[in-house]
Amino acid sequence: MRHLIFILGFLAFCFSNDLVAQDGWEQLFNGKDFSNFEQLNGEAIYKIENEEMVGISIKERRNSFMATKKKYGDFILEFEVLIENGLNSGVQFRSISNAEDRDGRVHGYQCEIETSSRKWAGGIYDEARRGWLYPLSSNPKGRQAFVPGEWNKYRIEAIGPNLRTWVNGVMCSNLVDDLTSEGIIAFQVHGIGKPELEGKSVKWKNINIKTSDLEMSRLPVDPDVPEFSYLDNQLSKSEIRKGWRFLWDGETTEGWRGAKSESFPSEGWVMQDGVLSVAVAESGAATYGGDIITEETYSNFELSIDFKITEGSNSGIKYFVDPDLLKSSGAAIGLEFQILDDKNHPDAAQGKNGNRTVGSLYDLIRAENKTTGYIGKNFKGIGKWNTAKIKVNGGHVEHWLNNVKIVEYDRFSQVFKALVEKSKYEKYDNFGQLTSGHILLQDHGGAVSFRDIKIREF
Repeated sequence: MRHLIFILGFLAFCFSNDLVAQDGWEQLFNGKDFSNFEQLNGEAIYKIENEEMVGISIKERRNSFMATKKKYGDFILEFEVLIENGLNSGVQFRSISNAEDRDGRVHGYQCEIETSSRKWAGGIYDEARRGWLYPLSSNPKGRQAFVPGEWNKYRIEAIGPNLRTWVNGVMCSNLVDDLTSEGIIAFQVHGIGKPELEGKSVKWKNINIKTSDLEMSRLPVDPDVPEFSYLDNQLSKSEIRKGWRFLWDGETTEGWRGAKSESFPSEGWVMQDGVLSVAVAESGAATYGGDIITEETYSNFELSIDFKITEGSNSGIKYFVDPDLLKSSGAAIGLEFQILDDKNHPDAAQGKNGNRTVGSLYDLIRAENKTTGYIGKNFKGIGKWNTAKIKVNGGHVEHWLNNVKIVEYDRFSQVFKALVEKSKYEKYDNFGQLTSGHILLQDHGGAVSFRDIKIREF
């Protein structure tokens, strides 16, 4: 009988091992040592307790990372994390650390771990590179997934350009980006400046990874979680399915013309490598090529445009434009998503209460964070690509900057009409009331570039 029990037990052990092997999961951290890891950048304390990876914060500005020595491309990663209140952390993936680049500073994708009232845990941040790629501004369910003070289970799927995250079974991020295809995985202890946070810890356990048969192991996408795509001059499969199309083809003037002519400006606009740029006149004139508008008009739509400005630049994206107003002189009239260097252009101090700053509904409504209560608008800065989104459905209009909502209004409301009466637009009858209109890119004399100009209509 004892021999039979031993044989049955041995067979069960072998069978279970076969199942594990077939399942393809393996430990990324063995709970015993850091032999497969190396600490990078900061001097935070890492130790092992109860087979858990423990990171302890110390007072320093640099972030610390316990990083894999091996690089990973496509994978599914799962882990549990417990973080003390007040700390910020994250797990890097497909990240890079080269001695030749900023003395080895870790940079790349990071799945956010945080305890703040912003509630972006599970979002995707581009550490030391492009900043927030997937804030949870558009995902209210995801913002409630993380439970402070308890162990939280994370899942990261990085398969091709699709980067998706879950916290406690709730989908948080649905990102499409192809900037980095492989890199290290690293567990962060964020640098701190407040002495009361020194000695607090973040702990990880049950850190497992799967690198084969990934398609069969994907979790279904929550249809309520929007996809944010950063593919350059190409649409994702989901975008095509949802009706997105390019408003500019990235190469020609097709679909566009001058705001005050029937043809595209012969000078003043440059098209190169999928980027449409305003050229600055050497004479210092206020404009050079002049504004350009779409040949078609639009009513209900979602418009997405990447823009990049130089120091002191001023430009804008106008919508519901009527080119017949002020056809002989002056700028074309329409509602405007302001594009501006707030720090260096004097127009930022004009208007009222900041309603001429970047992202604002120009001269009418100041741009401010509408989703998390934070003051910042998530502007990435001059010399960097930023994404402007304008959503129009009937009278309801929204401005978004880098996937954070910054303006919301009803253009048919009495409140809006009152704002117009106190603005530079008060002399125009029924300003902002058109049922359809052109979309305009502004030449205001400053160097500004646009790319990935795309739209979907409702």
